[in-house]
Amino acid sequence: MRRIAHPSCWLPLCLLVVVAACGEAAPANETEAAEEPVVETQQSSAHLLSPNLASAEDLASAGLTAGAAESIVANRPYLQASDFHARLVAAVGEAGALAAYESVWLRINLNDVTEEEILLIPGVGDRMAHEFEEYRPYEDMAEFRREMAKYVDDVEVERLAQYVFVPIDLNTASREDILMIPGMDDRMAHEFEEYRPYSDMDQFRREIGKYVDANEVARLERYVTLN
Repeated sequence: MRRIAHPSCWLPLCLLVVVAACGEAAPANETEAAEEPVVETQQSSAHLLSPNLASAEDLASAGLTAGAAESIVANRPYLQASDFHARLVAAVGEAGALAAYESVWLRINLNDVTEEEILLIPGVGDRMAHEFEEYRPYEDMAEFRREMAKYVDDVEVERLAQYVFVPIDLNTASREDILMIPGMDDRMAHEFEEYRPYSDMDQFRREIGKYVDANEVARLERYVTLN
């Protein structure tokens, strides 16, 4: 990395004398530039709307046209980011879809997402997409945060974390983990726990299907696994 000389070396001698007299000269160990992260830090995004949960009104308030918002609601649930992307592109075009991902996003499973889907995340380029893939499989989101913190600061880590998830184990997940599923509430979290231990995903579908329709079961199933 190129070293950057301290600005004080550009000042006239008389000013250097004044700065030194005032005790404001920078310590010698601050004259070298710090290591830069892999990507530039961005401002943390506001809460991202889920295309599977947000109302048409909320989607429209996030900047989508009324027609695009209605189209998104009418065609859910979306189970893959690529499916949602295709629907959004059809409604607002490629550029419009990419701009919308600052406020509307279908979270992607870190352990099976494609590189193309990762690159849809605002501000993520080829190099950071590689880092996402490098540490698979992720055990949990804490691991994702630790690994990404090697490359970007805490604000950027949390911004990126809004776009991804790691499926939780149905038989061992804590109540807190279950409540992290988008759209989850205490009553449904109780039902998740009620039928433990699950022997397979078919059992999960049968039991949770007592409370919600097939589309909602499929949406919830994205966020869980059995190890």
